[in-house]
Amino acid sequence: MRDGTDKRVVVIGAGIVGASLAYHLASKGANVILVEAGGIACGVTGSSFAWINTSHNGPDPIAQLRGAAIEEYHRLETELPGLKIRWTGSLSYGASSGGVQQASGSQPSAIPVSRSRILTLEPNLKNPPQHALYAAQEGALDAVEATHALIAAAQAHGAKVLTQTRVLGFTTRNAKVTGVETATGVIDADIVVLAAGTGITKLTQMLNAPLPIEASPAMFIRYKTQPNLVNTIISSPEMEVRQSTEGTLLAAEDYLGGALENQPAAIAQRTAKAIQNELHGVISIEPELACVGLRPIAADGIPIIGYLPTVGGVYVCTMHPGVALAAIVGRLASEEIIDDKAFSALGPCRPGRFFAEKIF
Repeated sequence: MRDGTDKRVVVIGAGIVGASLAYHLASKGANVILVEAGGIACGVTGSSFAWINTSHNGPDPIAQLRGAAIEEYHRLETELPGLKIRWTGSLSYGASSGGVQQASGSQPSAIPVSRSRILTLEPNLKNPPQHALYAAQEGALDAVEATHALIAAAQAHGAKVLTQTRVLGFTTRNAKVTGVETATGVIDADIVVLAAGTGITKLTQMLNAPLPIEASPAMFIRYKTQPNLVNTIISSPEMEVRQSTEGTLLAAEDYLGGALENQPAAIAQRTAKAIQNELHGVISIEPELACVGLRPIAADGIPIIGYLPTVGGVYVCTMHPGVALAAIVGRLASEEIIDDKAFSALGPCRPGRFFAEKIF
């Protein structure tokens, strides 16, 4: 097996997916340069609810990836002491919890629990349901903190990081990308990895290989409030909330459009009232941050992971949920790039499905 030290890999995008790729590639001996147009975790990673959630309703082409996601994060915890994950479990009830599926090849991702068990888990609920689904193995992390931990680990393995460095184009030779053009010059590369989220659309257009990636908006809210209000991750029709170790309350909401009454500040106030209605002990709740994050979602809803079929040397890596899958995809993709492997779990994710003529 080759050790990867002869491969120069440029990773474009310093969110949690790009950071995971940079770490896994560098740890395998690749010569990695991570390029970011803004700052580290400045995109959707910085506005992510960051629930490591492996449940899914209905048929799931990426069940294998979801099924392996939690185990991979436990592996990363042993490798990176700076990676902090709260394995609190999740509690789901209402319309969204009616059809939680089993994780592929593992124990069920969630089990039914009664009202008494719900109150044991979440004693501050004012209106606990008669039944809910509890996934004890799920958790959450601070996505920005995790991204920095992964990048620091990548740098410890020799990776270089260039922030505030916009990609202007690519150099090619014989239908293969050989480098990345930036304002400060060309970075030579054997492989270029596109992990820039919604920015991948523009990058692939530069390569005349456009991919249909949609920017799907979602609301992220952070509140200053009392500690010990929420123990797990609660997902219900009224609220989707979790609490950090420091006591910050985090909430996720659907994006409802650009009308004045649906601006982030207004939604944050409405959500705060809903939380007060649902939880005992909320003496005060003040929004610290309310913003819209743009999640990269392929037109068919399936991650895009693999080599572009129409131009050589370009590996694409974009997915939703990015946080949940970052660890497993970072490892598998790095092995495909460095060791020339091909994983069946990534089969449904190949970019070639969007091209009429595929080049292998």
